[in-house]
Amino acid sequence: HPDRYRGEPAGGEGGGAQAAHEKFLLIAAAYETLKDEETRKDYDYMLDHPEEYYRHYYHYYSRRLAPKVDVTIVILVTVCAISVFQFFSWWSSYNEAINYLASVPKYRIQATEIARQQGLLNKTKEKGKNRRSKEEIREEEEEIIKDIIKNKIDIKGGYQKPKIYDILLFQILLAPFYWCKYIAWYCWWIYCFTIKGQEYGVEEKLYIVRRYMKMSQSQFDSLEDHQKETFLERQLWIRENYEV
Repeated sequence: HPDRYRGEPAGGEGGGAQAAHEKFLLIAAAYETLKDEETRKDYDYMLDHPEEYYRHYYHYYSRRLAPKVDVTIVILVTVCAISVFQFFSWWSSYNEAINYLASVPKYRIQATEIARQQGLLNKTKEKGKNRRSKEEIREEEEEIIKDIIKNKIDIKGGYQKPKIYDILLFQILLAPFYWCKYIAWYCWWIYCFTIKGQEYGVEEKLYIVRRYMKMSQSQFDSLEDHQKETFLERQLWIRENYEV
């Protein structure tokens, strides 16, 4: 080893430390080449077929740079990590959305009315009459309103509660099912409206309008009902009317 070599100085019979370093590299390269049965076979093949130098060059570096861990495991771990991050990120966004909706008059008035009908606000005041401060009572009422918005009020679009089967892992696992479902639906559409010539129903009309508008289902669901009624009144499922 060059670091342990204490032989002749440069120019001597042994060649000095530089020669020891070069010989060490040569021995290390030989060991790396012959220690493994596969690389030994590649080396023997190169000796027998020197004209295939570039092929051997490719095999050598493809073997050295190949990942030591199974690619399937790497992909699975990556997908799981992304899915976990995705799920908790959605929950964080959902909680922020609930906090926002609790300040929107439309949802706050509905939630407050439901809470009064169920007597939840009165119970809070009675319960905290002597033991709690006004600030504590207000915070508890706020939590009741948020809980009602989550569970009792129809929230559409991007404010919907996250579902576990919406994360990447489940989307990949359920992809064959979704494809089969889509193909079956598409065949039904062609049969009913192209072959048989049936008239579109309300859902089909809104679906065509949504496709024209290039909106996702959640984006379209977030629209107000009166907007969708306007689409139907104007017959926007007809391409010419939509273009106008």
